[in-house]
Amino acid sequence: MAQKRFIVEVEKAKEAEGERPSRGPVYRSLFAKDGFPPPVPGLDNCWDIFRTSAQKYPKNPMLGHREIVDGKPGKYKWKTYEEVYDLVIKIGNSLRSCGYGEGVKCGIYGANCAEWIISMEAINAHGLYCVPLYDTLGAGAVEFIICHAEVSVSFVEEKKIPELLKTFPNTTKYLKTLVSFGKVTPEQKQEVEKFGLAIYSWDEFLQVGQNQSFDLPVKKKSDICTIMYTSGTTGDPKGVLISNESILTLLAGVKRLLESVKEELNDKDVYLSYLPLAHIFDRVIEELFIWHGASIGFWRGDVKLLIEDIGELKPTIFCAVPRVLDRVYTGLTQKVSAGGFLKQALFNFAYSYKLNNMKKGRKHEEASPLLDKIVFDKVKQGLGGHVRLILSGAAPLSPHVESYLKVVTCAHVIQGYGLTETCAGTFVSLPHEMDMVGTVGPPVPNVDVCLESVPDMGYDALGSTPRGEICVRGNTLFSGYYKRDDLTNEVLTDGWFHTGDVGEWQPDGSMKIIDRKKNIFKLSQGEYVAVENLENVYRQLSCIDSIWVYGNSFESFLVAVANPSKPVLERWAEENGIKIDFDSLCKDSRAKSYILGELTRIAKENKLKGYEFIKDVHLDPVPFDMERDLITPTYKMKRPQLLKYYKNVIDDMYKSGGKRSA
Repeated sequence: MAQKRFIVEVEKAKEAEGERPSRGPVYRSLFAKDGFPPPVPGLDNCWDIFRTSAQKYPKNPMLGHREIVDGKPGKYKWKTYEEVYDLVIKIGNSLRSCGYGEGVKCGIYGANCAEWIISMEAINAHGLYCVPLYDTLGAGAVEFIICHAEVSVSFVEEKKIPELLKTFPNTTKYLKTLVSFGKVTPEQKQEVEKFGLAIYSWDEFLQVGQNQSFDLPVKKKSDICTIMYTSGTTGDPKGVLISNESILTLLAGVKRLLESVKEELNDKDVYLSYLPLAHIFDRVIEELFIWHGASIGFWRGDVKLLIEDIGELKPTIFCAVPRVLDRVYTGLTQKVSAGGFLKQALFNFAYSYKLNNMKKGRKHEEASPLLDKIVFDKVKQGLGGHVRLILSGAAPLSPHVESYLKVVTCAHVIQGYGLTETCAGTFVSLPHEMDMVGTVGPPVPNVDVCLESVPDMGYDALGSTPRGEICVRGNTLFSGYYKRDDLTNEVLTDGWFHTGDVGEWQPDGSMKIIDRKKNIFKLSQGEYVAVENLENVYRQLSCIDSIWVYGNSFESFLVAVANPSKPVLERWAEENGIKIDFDSLCKDSRAKSYILGELTRIAKENKLKGYEFIKDVHLDPVPFDMERDLITPTYKMKRPQLLKYYKNVIDDMYKSGGKRSA
């Protein structure tokens, strides 16, 4: 059978020239071989997306939340497109009557909720800049963003008001008006007014502009609609300027992609909103749903209750980050192993049978319809029963989790890749293509992509297996970093955005992320180690959930800190007659030897070099988290902070490990 190929070449490769490394051919999606999707007539900005849907689908349910009845969560209660539109107009008039118009920076601070979207649409309508303030970055970052972006008015979730007040007096130089998504206490009002600012409850603010109406300004495609601050792994957050055109181009590309694989959205689709709207990933997905007149239901804000919210809402599309899908995977595997021998045997048979059929190229719904009914329907019902598409983004999903979920959820599980700077979706894997597991798929049909060689890391974009830094060109790209032209010029050259991620083209035209350009260090014997590449290898093990690999130029070998998988390690302990709790297991030398053995086995299987093997490992039962500042909100590791936090552990491993590997 001829190899399928989902990309087409649009420009030839370029040899190295002076300082500039060589560059591979430029490719785009097969679904754009005759050109990118044309702009949609009448859609010139983000406001038009909502305005046209409110006209087209006035009675459709748009935004929903769970009502709490007698302390218990009830059904979802909905506002229609028409009702939301009326609220947006009122909030917009109130903003204008307070003197806030085009080009003013308006903050939004809080967890996803209907008021978040209503505020955002009012900002879009009147040509203000939407500046999300991160829920997860703490007071320091909130203060930095308000001062850096010069935010003069901000919407804020009721329970975040105290956090915002912590940024006084420094932010009061810019902030003049605050609007709560809910109520305001008399003490808060007093505190805010002491600094000469105004604060309104949501209901009060709806009345502020009630006797006035303002014309909506003309908004161009090139106008900036949002400044999204990225959670850098180093340094201050950077304000990414995103234009109306970036978002519209992205949406047109995603629509073309979904139509090409027969999975187009419609106004009956339902989405669960829980990934932060302050990130580009969720923001563009919600714009996509609004454009189709579909429904968005909000979670209750607690990850432990997420599965319950899914069961009540019954979404059709579920977007997730790997950490959530790892949880789903762990929950399912635990249920299966607790189900007794017969149940386990049936499940394992069904799983192998269906997986083999899918690997032969059968669609998931045709791979074993009978076993779907008998075995896998329970899993499907666990996700509400209606999910047809699960999209993972923001960080790499382990291949074993991806394959598993593709089989058992009876839904397409696809993985995407993109950055705030590329307006999220730049690559996405395709339904029915099992060969794409472990990759992020081919480019979305709205960008051109090439690889640029990274000579000092040994990556050659012109090699037989092309590898290099992923570079992206197209109208989805950002318009620059706010007030940081120096940083913009570092990553944007001749229209190409340099992502800093190292990729490898697969024969079918999908991209595999294999490394990060800057995460490279030298060991004492002079060998370079590309640490992300190694972590991706070690992360394939089911006995660990997460791993941080460390080395430096004073040491000749690598060590690591790992978060073991609780169900896998507990099962191993049971099989080996070790009867202690999980925390004690993590300290037990036998468990450590088992994990170290597994790390060595996978290193050998992947033909890693001797110095890339891990010689010692520390097991931490507590997953790397934001509370300890060890990861960013998108679950990327903060290496300097990890080193600071685990410094004593690392030093001890080098002291004792040196003896062992000498």
